[in-house]
Amino acid sequence: MDKDKSKNFDLEERTAIFGENIIKFCQSLKRDVITNPLINQIIKSATSVGANYCEANGASSKKDFKNKIYICKKEIQETKHWLRMISVAVPDKKLEARKLWQESQELTLIFGKIVSSLKNNKN
Repeated sequence: MDKDKSKNFDLEERTAIFGENIIKFCQSLKRDVITNPLINQIIKSATSVGANYCEANGASSKKDFKNKIYICKKEIQETKHWLRMISVAVPDKKLEARKLWQESQELTLIFGKIVSSLKNNKN
């Protein structure tokens, strides 16, 4: 059981750090008519991942847990989209965006595996 708690904490921490890194990245972006909506969107989706994962860990039922994990997966995928748009809008930040995109891709794979496991354990 302690091993499971350790895994949960690690992913909670990882998603929190990811959200923090997105916030710091967005603070470094120039604000204009193009970037403002992109920044608003990515902040919402990126920070939602960790919040929903925390909620999943405190879920009241398996159905609730599954729902929150699906939301995590959707939000991290949305974050990748906004990183791509920011890379176009602010080309000089493309390298930083790419590093964040790589972390979001790894989180996508992690949440994808959790979703897959939930589907396989359904039987």
